Amino acid sequence: MEVRNDWTRAEIEEIYNRPILDLVYEAATVHRKYHEAREVQVCTLLSIKTGGCPEDCAYCPQAARYNTDVDHQSLLEVDEVLTKASIAKSNGATRFCMGAAWRHVKNNKQFDRVLQMVQGVNSLGMEVCCTLGMLSEEQAQRLKDAGLYAYNHNLDTSEENYENIITTRDYQDRLDTIENVRNTGISVCSGGIIGLGETDQDRVAMLHTLANMSKHPESVPVNALVRVPGTPLENQKRITLWEMLRMIATARIIMPLSQVRLSAGREEMSIEEQAFCFMAGASSIFAGEKLLTTPNPDMDQDRQMFQLLGLQPRAAFKGQENEMEAGKFV
Repeated sequence: MEVRNDWTRAEIEEIYNRPILDLVYEAATVHRKYHEAREVQVCTLLSIKTGGCPEDCAYCPQAARYNTDVDHQSLLEVDEVLTKASIAKSNGATRFCMGAAWRHVKNNKQFDRVLQMVQGVNSLGMEVCCTLGMLSEEQAQRLKDAGLYAYNHNLDTSEENYENIITTRDYQDRLDTIENVRNTGISVCSGGIIGLGETDQDRVAMLHTLANMSKHPESVPVNALVRVPGTPLENQKRITLWEMLRMIATARIIMPLSQVRLSAGREEMSIEEQAFCFMAGASSIFAGEKLLTTPNPDMDQDRQMFQLLGLQPRAAFKGQENEMEAGKFV
């Protein structure tokens, strides 16, 4: 399987709709060609500013307009974040992600504090990732200068379905931020959520957008909707394993070099279901009891899963000259 950036929707749809065992087999074959099959990157995600977001993302409990159990929390202090990052590293995480419930980054003292957080986590020898909303190329450059390794900005869904999920920004805003990040040389982390009420065609369309970027995102998170009471999507049906497998396997085949991240929704999956996802090409998880505000398996559960499946943590900065040792996850 060659690395391509000229996929048609019809080609991706044909892959997506293959018999599930054939699809998983091909994805596993591609995965083993480009990656160490036993390696899975362990990431930790911390909400550094929680709730009160002015956006209307229909899935998000942090939107100020929805009545959820999420309490507003102002931006954390640098020392608290660095303490949590150190704990995550001691537990085996090699990437530390920080999320703030902002619509967009503002050039103010809070952003200066985030830059200090980035510098501090970078000094621990971890890959530093942020998700802070929309940002300009100049702001992306400041983050890179502070030591940011990756920036997460998910497409969420297809362009055609986007206005059914979010109305406070448009799809081009998403693409512009990704381009601003890419222009600075920061690693791009961009994927989406399934279970929003989208069609299979929407899922194919989102993958088509990602796979036809000038350079594939280095990380592609595949999230299953976490249905939170108080949000407009609280009554959506739970996504099945087979739907997750189709997304993960298709992403692996059409973006063979990317890290495909098994992200939100993992808390509802058994070890057997997660094992299928790793077989289909998932090469990263978020570890720790929360993903921003939603539940996630704790570290002990994941250690047991790694031992049972014979997995090992992927080192930070792998493939770069400053490759770090893997953590003490197993």
